[in-house]
Amino acid sequence: MTRIDAKFAALKDQNKKAFVAYLMAGDPDADTTLAVMRGMPAAGVDVIELGMPFTDPMADGATIQQAGQRALEGGQTLDGTLEIARRFREGDTTTPIVLMGYYNPIYSCGVGRFLEKAKAAGIDGLIVVDLPPEEDDELCLPAQAAGLNFIRLATPTTDAARLPRVLQNTSGFVYYVSINGITGAAAPQPSDVAPEVARIKAATDLPVIVGFGITTAEAAEGIASIADGCVVGSAIVKLVGEGRPVDEVLARIADLAGGAHRA
Repeated sequence: MTRIDAKFAALKDQNKKAFVAYLMAGDPDADTTLAVMRGMPAAGVDVIELGMPFTDPMADGATIQQAGQRALEGGQTLDGTLEIARRFREGDTTTPIVLMGYYNPIYSCGVGRFLEKAKAAGIDGLIVVDLPPEEDDELCLPAQAAGLNFIRLATPTTDAARLPRVLQNTSGFVYYVSINGITGAAAPQPSDVAPEVARIKAATDLPVIVGFGITTAEAAEGIASIADGCVVGSAIVKLVGEGRPVDEVLARIADLAGGAHRA
């Protein structure tokens, strides 16, 4: 059982929804990322998604694109991102960390070498948005053999014929992208998302977590109420990008987490 599996099992026992928070590694620098990460569990974050900066983030909106660019310009690397996770693990051995990003940096590192480093750094799962199920031999299956969850995205365009393929080798949880488009786009409506979440849950026992476009505690509560939890990314990354103090960023995270946990 991974830390992700253990976390969702504990939340289920508590009849509690999950709050997942995304942060871009190295924006504006590694020390800031680490300071925010270290404060996340106390702010109510159940799972941390740590973004791997990449030069061509095709699924991301302007806020996360710009964060990745700032991180890269500041010298952030894949090894540097794993070092942030390793330093976080020195003080927290239970909060799950999911690396989220694109395959190119992993491919450049080499899959076997990357998985060895990720395990050593305390990574629990991967979301690699540009690797479809047809490429599972490339990274998904080796990752799972190494003890990492491989978390897949489902979208409004994932139809009944495609869904079984998407779910086939997914583990940890399913990330449902609530809207067609990029991160940070229009806010999803629970009434629109609920039937899709129900459709996915009918096909898998995995938790279904909904993301994209959630910016308020009220929205987090509404979306979490019809799923197993929610993800917030752009709203957090925006505050970091504005240079807000770490305490202010964490206070906002706590507000969002409170919304999800009220669901």
